[in-house]
Amino acid sequence: MDQKQLQNKSVYVLREAKSQFKKPAVLCSFGKDSTVMLYLIKDAFGEIPFPVIHLDTGYKFPEMYEYRDWLQKELGFQLIIAKNEKALKEGMSPDQGHFECCNALKTENLKTVVRKNGFDAILVGIRWDEHGIRNKEHYMSPRDNDFKWKTSKKAEKTVQSDSGLESLQDPEFSGWDLYASEYDDSSHVRVHPILHWSEEEIWQYIKDKDIRINPMYFAKGGKRYRSLGCMACTEPVNSDADTIDRIIDELKQTQVAERSGRLNTKEYNMEKLRSLGYM
Repeated sequence: MDQKQLQNKSVYVLREAKSQFKKPAVLCSFGKDSTVMLYLIKDAFGEIPFPVIHLDTGYKFPEMYEYRDWLQKELGFQLIIAKNEKALKEGMSPDQGHFECCNALKTENLKTVVRKNGFDAILVGIRWDEHGIRNKEHYMSPRDNDFKWKTSKKAEKTVQSDSGLESLQDPEFSGWDLYASEYDDSSHVRVHPILHWSEEEIWQYIKDKDIRINPMYFAKGGKRYRSLGCMACTEPVNSDADTIDRIIDELKQTQVAERSGRLNTKEYNMEKLRSLGYM
């Protein structure tokens, strides 16, 4: 799929979301993927018509806060900075355990901001190749009233499936640009406009659009960050890629997983957090 097709598909999903839901919002980490999603939203509508949520744990890198504030001024969107103040006041931190910290400051924080504002759709910048569990996602994916993500279960009877699983979500006919958008017993729907993009394609878009991106992605002293999270949970990878062209070249050759520097991925906490309502 070329860049124009990638963008057109994302814009189509975004316009479907705007037309189908009454109160969507964007979940943004201000990393490369969610930044690209914001620019695609602007391409689709000429502005960012949805509130943008930042789940602020209080433990992000200073460069991430600086970039967030710059991008908000650059694109002019409504920014909701959400913090779990109660958990922070009670001393929640990475020292309490990485899973416990992420669950309190990200997952529970997300639940609170969605319920408080009555959002019925959350736009999320996840990609199919970023993590194995995200390859199972749909473009429009409902969460139940506990924010849990239900994909499949063992079928009680024989089904026409090699895995013996049956879907708990409606089928999605994305090849025909048909996306389910009405769900019973769901608190909200997660919308994934860049699900079909790869890491390399994200960087190509950033290059083509001349987008200013967080400088932590570029190598310094033989290290750079491929994925950005909290300070205690994120490590750089070995790299000399200090320009976008060098990053793209590196991605064509590397065998290192994109989220290899994220502690939650190493500890299999991603699956646990998603089962509780995270992205």
